[in-house]
Amino acid sequence: MSAGNDNRHYLICESKMIYALLMFAAGMMGAYTYVMRGGVFCNAQTANIVIMGITLGKGEIREGLYYLIPISAYFLGAFLSELLPTPVKRIGFLRWDTYLIIFEAAVLLVIGFVPLSVPDHAVQVAVNFIASMQYNTFRQAQGVPMATTFCTNHLRQVGIACAKVLRKKDYEAVSRGLLHLGMLFVFALGCGILTFFCAWLQEKAIWLALIPMGIVLVRLVYADLCKEHDLLGEKPSGH
Repeated sequence: MSAGNDNRHYLICESKMIYALLMFAAGMMGAYTYVMRGGVFCNAQTANIVIMGITLGKGEIREGLYYLIPISAYFLGAFLSELLPTPVKRIGFLRWDTYLIIFEAAVLLVIGFVPLSVPDHAVQVAVNFIASMQYNTFRQAQGVPMATTFCTNHLRQVGIACAKVLRKKDYEAVSRGLLHLGMLFVFALGCGILTFFCAWLQEKAIWLALIPMGIVLVRLVYADLCKEHDLLGEKPSGH
């Protein structure tokens, strides 16, 4: 499916701007856990699985088994975000996507109150959990498959788009490649901005992520209550 030539109606929660704001916030979360909370990336689990394997391979069984905790939190986030939309839909007030952003914002707000003296693991697991829920909930931006919490697939898609332009002269791939490149840019921008403010804000630096989250929430609530209230039962693309 080519970005830009699909006439299908898309929900506000599928808009490219929503995805860009979520990527911006995710960049901040990734920088926060790395800079302020133990030097780890919690937006995805590849690193945790690799480190677990390395640690177990060194015979450090207890240390290696610890990584089952963040991995399990990520699993639980995906599990619950797959189960909850159906009962939420029956309520008929807000979409699941909107409730999730409310929950994420609340978790980030609480994290900002957790002193740096508290073991980093608690914050890491919380970010694992909400990142997984976000990743599983927001799947396609106007028909284009995307991840909103990490960058690997975006980088891959930029490479694919460049290859299609060179090999097949598929210039429609340019728009898709630029879309993924833009997502990489806003993610990196979020990382840079949060890192810059960490020295002054310390544990409260995560509250900066509430700015893009707040914009997303306002747009989603407005859509659910007004503009798209009659479409509350409609599933976003990819679900």
